[in-house]
Amino acid sequence: MAYEGILLGMGNPLLDISAVVDEDFLNKYDIKLNNAILAEDKHLPMYEEMANKYDVEYIAGGATQNSIRVAQWMLQIPGATSYMGCIGKDKFGEEMKKNSKLAGVNVHYYEDETAPTGTCAVCVVGGERSLVANLSAANCYKSEHLKRPENWALVEKAKYFYIAGFFLTVSPESIQLVAEHAAAKNKVFMMNLSAPFICEFFRDVQEKALPYMDYVFGNETEARTFSKVHGWETDNVEEIALKISQWPKASGTHKRITVITQGADPVVVAEDGKVKLFPVVLLPKEKLVDTNGAGDAFVGGFLSQLVQEKPIEECIRAGCYAANVIIQRSGCTYPEKPNFS
Repeated sequence: MAYEGILLGMGNPLLDISAVVDEDFLNKYDIKLNNAILAEDKHLPMYEEMANKYDVEYIAGGATQNSIRVAQWMLQIPGATSYMGCIGKDKFGEEMKKNSKLAGVNVHYYEDETAPTGTCAVCVVGGERSLVANLSAANCYKSEHLKRPENWALVEKAKYFYIAGFFLTVSPESIQLVAEHAAAKNKVFMMNLSAPFICEFFRDVQEKALPYMDYVFGNETEARTFSKVHGWETDNVEEIALKISQWPKASGTHKRITVITQGADPVVVAEDGKVKLFPVVLLPKEKLVDTNGAGDAFVGGFLSQLVQEKPIEECIRAGCYAANVIIQRSGCTYPEKPNFS
């Protein structure tokens, strides 16, 4: 089977602790909707408080892992996808392994002896989400793990690589190793802007990886932050997408394509000096459960068609389909089989 191990993801495996909260809770911990941040000391009590005060759900998460699981679900070909990241040796870690195996993803976790499995507070108000990640073990991933023969074999086997920008805070060396391999072997390397704080505070490592990116994903807020950080003096998402696509490339095999989602507004695709807009499937407000995982699901749907070498229109359609399914459910979860033709 040609699809085995075709897509490899690397990132921060986190257990989502998801609950519908209230404005007071957001204000107390100084968190904003539609944002994603790393937990500081002031945030640490919130995990316990959420569990005690609200109706919490525990869902396997982490941006890259979500995208890979969704791509796997859309493909319905066991073992088409692989994933690496670091978890702890604990009950949450075991849960994560069980979840991923059930999803059909070939996971090679690095298991840290000391740190607990990372968690992410998903605070939902009015269907919109705010993410506060306590990386713990996820922050302990080392490139030594990637270099082990049984793990590097996954890199050799894959033809497509996807890494969320969040992993730039953990192991830029690992990203660089995979990026350089992809460029040398004419494979497809893809990343996500992932969050405003990545564009602002991890600018150097992001810029080092950018020349290797054949596809750049992101949403409108991240794109505008990227523009501001680079002094482009434009808030126009189409212009920004174009500028990102024209950033110099490490390898000339593939032209860079930028794909920016804008919630209910059209998806912006920039390639070859041109911009195209793709309208999304609109969902009536009463059907929206939460937006947690929507962007990840979009990428997962997109990748499921890209690895089959489908045209970009089909990739976008699959991305929109997957995102539409996910926002009608809690967290990044999906029914048994996709209904996508």
